[in-house]
Amino acid sequence: MLQYDDNAFYFVALSFITIYLVPSWIHILSRVKSVLFAKDEAIGAISRTSAEKQKAEELKKESKGLATLRKSEPFMINLGITVFFTIVFLWLAVSVSTDGEVNTFDPFSILEIDSASDNKVIKKAFRKLSLKYHPDKNPGDRAAEAKFMMVSKAYEALTDAESRENWEKFGNPDGKQSLEVSIGLPNFLLETGNRNLVLMVYLIFMVGVIPFCVWTYYSDSSKFGEKDVMYDTYSWYHHVLSEHSLIKALPECLAGAAEFRKRNVPKSASDKQAIGQLMSDVKTQMQKPKYNHPVCVKGNVLMHSHLLRVSEKITDPQLADDLKYMLRRSTALIDAMVSVCQHQDSLQTATNCIEFGQLVTQAMWVKDSSLLQLPHFTEEEVKHCSIGKGKASTILEYREVPDDQKKGMANFTAEQKDDVAKYLKMLPDISVETKVFVDDDEDDKVYEGDLCTIGVTITRNNLEKGEKAGLIHAPRFPYPKQEAWWIIMGTKEGKIVHIEKVGNADRIFRHEIKFLAPRVGTYEFDLYIKSNAYVGLDQKQKVSLTTLDNSVLPEYKIHPDDAELDDEPTLFEEILNANIEQDDSDSDDSDSEDDEPAIVEKSDADLKKERLKKARQQTDDDSDSDDDAEEVYTDK
Repeated sequence: MLQYDDNAFYFVALSFITIYLVPSWIHILSRVKSVLFAKDEAIGAISRTSAEKQKAEELKKESKGLATLRKSEPFMINLGITVFFTIVFLWLAVSVSTDGEVNTFDPFSILEIDSASDNKVIKKAFRKLSLKYHPDKNPGDRAAEAKFMMVSKAYEALTDAESRENWEKFGNPDGKQSLEVSIGLPNFLLETGNRNLVLMVYLIFMVGVIPFCVWTYYSDSSKFGEKDVMYDTYSWYHHVLSEHSLIKALPECLAGAAEFRKRNVPKSASDKQAIGQLMSDVKTQMQKPKYNHPVCVKGNVLMHSHLLRVSEKITDPQLADDLKYMLRRSTALIDAMVSVCQHQDSLQTATNCIEFGQLVTQAMWVKDSSLLQLPHFTEEEVKHCSIGKGKASTILEYREVPDDQKKGMANFTAEQKDDVAKYLKMLPDISVETKVFVDDDEDDKVYEGDLCTIGVTITRNNLEKGEKAGLIHAPRFPYPKQEAWWIIMGTKEGKIVHIEKVGNADRIFRHEIKFLAPRVGTYEFDLYIKSNAYVGLDQKQKVSLTTLDNSVLPEYKIHPDDAELDDEPTLFEEILNANIEQDDSDSDDSDSEDDEPAIVEKSDADLKKERLKKARQQTDDDSDSDDDAEEVYTDK
């Protein structure tokens, strides 16, 4: 008989808890392993030059050690839940091990007597329990009612010969059962005193907790769009960015992103005072703000402190953390700016956003020389390099200067000079080749309406064969960043034809730009190859495209085999032909052969064509279409 069974509940609870505990502990242990035994290369904590040592140490502190896990709120919440359910799991396991047999029908235990008891003891126990749990004495008590039924069934199993035989053979007084089951719920749910508590807990979970969890998950996930950027941020970018947006205005645009609106709200007078002091150091290089909201002002000032390399003056630890948070999200947010520019079809603003991303990575501003990317270089070294014999005003020019003639390192130590040499070797040196073609064409001519392809092949000349590009050298950017290249093609009018960031790390990689060839004429497109992190390495090329008139193309002729396929019947026509043939055979049988004139025997091909014509005519007759056009089929 079905009954609430504590032991069955233990098994059910163990099963459900295990479903959560196994993947949760795997995740927790993998996180612990990653923070204790992760390699430096895996977390980007590499120091190829002495300038990167401090950055590498900071990354190790943030990514290694159990202290980093304690700072992660989601991890700690999951750990607490997992530990709680683990304790419950162990308690259930102990309960099952001590009394783990799922309830079976045992009349002696139900009557609370020994298995060797005689009929007198059985009857006495039955009278006692039946009086105790009788429904008349326990009105409305479902637990007592269920117990009374079990007592009656147990008494019947021990006093009735047939019922006892069934119980001894099959474990049930009613005979062999198709399935022996128990209800995997604890008995206390049936107790009258717990009824209100059970109902209250049920309502709290079903009406409160579960809907709240679903609403929280949906409301959080619905805020984010592509690249894990909030929809409010995209709306803000659409409002702020235009085809006339300059690089100087982009820090304020980034500061207004929705991701920073809670974090960058000044929370006290001391916060406002600290922002005011920092503003005095960067105000001369800032464009006049368009928005005076505290969030925009604070984020704008923090970004300029980084771009102007005065972030060391930030004494408030909270402000320093806020700046690091902005820099951590900056890559995705700047990519979102480019996406908005693509939607607005604004080529110049898109290139400005990409260049702004380069400046953020290298902690430089619009008027700074690209030589500031060199390790240990300051304005003084840059000024020395740009004057006199063998001067170099850009980093590309400086790389071409022979090592013994390079300027700006007179006061450098041997280690610092070695850092500069290492940096120049790892600095990307790319060559770009383009080719215009149409897939599967025998020549290189492009005709109006063709699907045209511009193949862009980029070769990293600074890498050896089989070597791959690594992380960007950016000591002042606190997070690792992989080398990538933006490939952009636009028109002379400033419209975007194609824009995409390619993160391929191979020495030689190829990217294809596909678009429909425009009208007849000669066109010239601008092709930009821009780094995602380095300043001064961008390239610009002209791509010419001549589109010819497609009317001069030879007429397309159908192959005879393809033409014959047009005469082949469809599946529907074949089925219809079978019916027509059957009707023709019945008609031939009914007519007298003597009355018919002589018939010239036709070939199989002629017969097939006639059947096809009849099928199509019958289809036209049965059609309900009111079209005036008549389809004519020609047999070839």
